[in-house]
Amino acid sequence: MNAIGRFSRFVALGVLVAGPALGATRIDLNRDWLFRTDPGPSGEAAGWQKQLPPDTEQVTVPHTWNVGKHHDYLGTGWYFRRFEMPPVVAGGRVELHFGATFYAAHVWLNGVEIGRHEGGFTAYSFDITPQLKATNFLAIAIDNRPGATTIPGWGARGEPEAWYDWWDYGGIVRDVWLTTGGAVQVDRQMIRSVVAADNASAVVTDRVYLRSSGTRNAAVTVRATAFGPANTVEATDSRSITVEPGAADIAVSLKLTAPKLWGIDHPNVYRMVVEVVDNKGKGLDVHNDTFGVRRIEIRDRHLLINGERVRLTGMARHEDSPTEGLAETAGTMRHDYDDMKAMHTTLSRPVHYPQNPFILDYADRHGILMMPEIPLWQFSEAQLSNPKVVALAKQQMGEMIAEAGNHPAVFAWSALNESATATPGGIAYFRAMHEFIRKLDPERFVSYADDNLPKLARAEDSAANDADFLMMNQYFGAWHGPASALEPSLDKVDRMFPDKMVIISEMGFPGIFAKNAVEADEKRVKTLQDQMPVLAKRDWIAGAILWCYQDYKSRRNLWPGQEEGFVEHGVVDENRQRKPSYAVWQEINAAATIEAAWKDPAASDAPEFTAKVTPKGEHDLPSYPMHDYRLTWQLLDDKGKLIAGGEQKLPEFNTAQVISGGRPAGSDAHAVKLVVTVWRPTGAVGAQKTLERP
Repeated sequence: MNAIGRFSRFVALGVLVAGPALGATRIDLNRDWLFRTDPGPSGEAAGWQKQLPPDTEQVTVPHTWNVGKHHDYLGTGWYFRRFEMPPVVAGGRVELHFGATFYAAHVWLNGVEIGRHEGGFTAYSFDITPQLKATNFLAIAIDNRPGATTIPGWGARGEPEAWYDWWDYGGIVRDVWLTTGGAVQVDRQMIRSVVAADNASAVVTDRVYLRSSGTRNAAVTVRATAFGPANTVEATDSRSITVEPGAADIAVSLKLTAPKLWGIDHPNVYRMVVEVVDNKGKGLDVHNDTFGVRRIEIRDRHLLINGERVRLTGMARHEDSPTEGLAETAGTMRHDYDDMKAMHTTLSRPVHYPQNPFILDYADRHGILMMPEIPLWQFSEAQLSNPKVVALAKQQMGEMIAEAGNHPAVFAWSALNESATATPGGIAYFRAMHEFIRKLDPERFVSYADDNLPKLARAEDSAANDADFLMMNQYFGAWHGPASALEPSLDKVDRMFPDKMVIISEMGFPGIFAKNAVEADEKRVKTLQDQMPVLAKRDWIAGAILWCYQDYKSRRNLWPGQEEGFVEHGVVDENRQRKPSYAVWQEINAAATIEAAWKDPAASDAPEFTAKVTPKGEHDLPSYPMHDYRLTWQLLDDKGKLIAGGEQKLPEFNTAQVISGGRPAGSDAHAVKLVVTVWRPTGAVGAQKTLERP
């Protein structure tokens, strides 16, 4: 089930809340948990799955034990909670949902095992109806230890017990909740759209997955209604189906005229409401999901959104902070992504693992194109050839696609990172994953992040030859050799893959290659300033992603002698304090360049100014069509009070604009500052220049 759908389908409260007539009920289970470590582990043998052990501590989930006194604990941790039996309608069922648990979870209810799950970043659920009692005892054992066949697991291309490059935050790291509903419920929707070539209409298909907990066939009608960005009904369709006990699915189709297309500057979000009624018209369930209508293509090695070519930039970000670890709150995620949008982020391979639903929803509503990935990090050929690894990769990819697949921000899926893909086993792995992903989601592109492309002798020697486009990690000036090798390496990739679009999926400067953090950021600034023009002049490079937003906790890539600490790699530190590289990256990624000057800097009164504002073009990185922008200027006095200003609407901002102004006639105010701003249609700043009086 799409996670945003789960959240929007139910009222999320800390107590039992009755749902609407056609809905279900959600019961929030985030509070009142007890936790303790189990170093043995001996908890199961001691019967912890049946009764509460001594020496527990009270916690609230999302929670990770690796913040605080258990910061470096590897092993099994147990979580316990009691809850009262919710009301269940005749023939209905109750499900227990986990947003994510890191890493391997074993779940019991009232001493009865109800299931297991492996993987730390995707949602899963269990039908617990048969095990329910008046008062229930829930116990979960979670193991955060990596191994050769865990995902993520030991990396460094198979070096024994070499850690992956982020911290192993064990725990219930996302929300927990119950759902109760009737005999026939909607499990999830798979919403896809096809936009006409002229963008004047679109066909939206919705495959609705149903589950019946009854013992007999049930005749039902499924009605889908699409609500537009302004919350108006745009289209409806209905289908009838006989649902046998178990699972079923049915497709509906809706046509939209004059659709509001989703794009980076116009992130229009629709809502699909699916109602299920029986043959007497009685409502059984209702389900909501958000989606977008857009057409994303790769044509002639270029990336196009709704028929318009774009070249995009952004950054990656670990779900990590000193006070929350992986168990992030919405406030932390919102702060970080607001900060990333202030640096004009329009593209992200968000990080090495599936994202929190909040982040996917944020990307939808703020115009960030995304390439989510499952966490195969630096796996060897032996690992990629292991049937257990392949099966687990398919499980995690399938869960990610089911959870994130309706988000318009997602345009591609990434199957792994920096692994042995230039081997027969690596090629076989990617081909199997490519086929698997395309069966689940035929409309989206499939690729992976590769740091080995310039070392290839032939395209056919790598799984990259089978990718829909190339994702190239490059650290010239650090891990990958001298900075001077970047241009010849790019040219070699161009010759080997003359038909492939390229996105630079990682770049930047790791602090371990400098004497200290200050020197590292100076080198980071130089890397960005030197390399972005090199990438921009190669028009087959459609995007570039900086690694990364913040410094993050790790057991790798640290100063010599350290076993844990924060990797110095971000434009902000682990506490979100900005480094000089923040402002440099912000300026590089602005939508336009602004040149401004006082006409007479020596004038003692408020002088006049002139400014030239130039939009980025196709030879720049980033660049994209700019519709419905605005240009404003303000003259301010020494107290920040507005003296004069002006505004210019830019329906099509594709040529340089020259503006001028000064103090209004009759005013004796003294201007000390000029602020020229380019505004996006969303109200966000696209570019800004501040000019102080000398």
